[in-house]
Amino acid sequence: MTDLVDEVKSVLAGLDLPDGGNLISRNMIRALSIEGGLARFVIEAPSPEMARHMEPLRAAAERAVASVPGIASVSVALTAHSAPKPPPLKIGGHAKPQQEAMNPPGVRRMIAIGSGKGGVGKSTVSSNLAVALARAGKKVGLLDADIHGPSQPRMFGISQRPASPDGKTIIPLEAHGVTLMSIGFMLPEEKAVVWRGPMLMGALQQMLMQVAWGELDVLLIDLPPGTGDVQLSLGQKSELAGAIVVSTPQDVALIDARKALDAFDTLKVPVLGLIENMSLFVCPECGHEAHIFGHGGAAAEAARIGVPLLAQLPIDLDTRLAGDDGRPVALGESAMALAYRQLAEGLIKGGVV
Repeated sequence: MTDLVDEVKSVLAGLDLPDGGNLISRNMIRALSIEGGLARFVIEAPSPEMARHMEPLRAAAERAVASVPGIASVSVALTAHSAPKPPPLKIGGHAKPQQEAMNPPGVRRMIAIGSGKGGVGKSTVSSNLAVALARAGKKVGLLDADIHGPSQPRMFGISQRPASPDGKTIIPLEAHGVTLMSIGFMLPEEKAVVWRGPMLMGALQQMLMQVAWGELDVLLIDLPPGTGDVQLSLGQKSELAGAIVVSTPQDVALIDARKALDAFDTLKVPVLGLIENMSLFVCPECGHEAHIFGHGGAAAEAARIGVPLLAQLPIDLDTRLAGDDGRPVALGESAMALAYRQLAEGLIKGGVV
């Protein structure tokens, strides 16, 4: 029987591979056995791609072995060597001790975009400002740091998961010229993140320091509403170039916006300016302007504390539709796209970005 096995191997060694060597010299024969005249073996290709082109070789091997005296029948299977899977990437967990500041290498400036309360359109402003800056020629990243309520995956129309070749480094996604990272890429859209503060800080640390952001002119950080753990950690452990605060005009929103402004002042983060969102509604039928949420509140607050009012953005149906469709309105040429373009140009001319 040993002589028969050796003879089969000798025949297989005569089948040359296109890229050099043969089935025996390249160690591609597995589980060779001969029982009662039935020869069985497996040809294991180095990769699935190569296996797709090796069916003629498999058939040739079957014919060659069938011609060996003493072999009555042959069974040959073709498979591929499976590359080892990278270790799974885990997001969350307590932040690891870190001596240096949380400043991603290659990122020139980080700007936080915050609000005192939810529902004022902070994430909409963040996504459209990122697109507008990218259209102006800047290399832009956007970190969705709203761990409990991530919305950037929907606003940019992305549903795939970032890759991680080693279970540690995270390859960010890209859409509309913006490099993106969000906890929302890692979980189903309907899945809640039920984490306490230490878990949030671990996720924030990972999304800042384990993401391969590359060379960026600016990384915008879409903060969660309020003045909690994320704001505190960023203000203490990262060198932020500044913060932009988004508010709507009414008093109840401005009360919370003042708390956000005070938090940034406490953390020694310079406030670059205020953006008044939903400042008015223009009727598409008659052109009448209605100040649904009041008028001039953010402008008065900006004047009071001595910071620029960067923009007054109206309520706009197209902005909402574009965000839901995953194509920020700043990608177009509408009046709202122009407003975001002017906002981006103002930040660039002011040396902020």
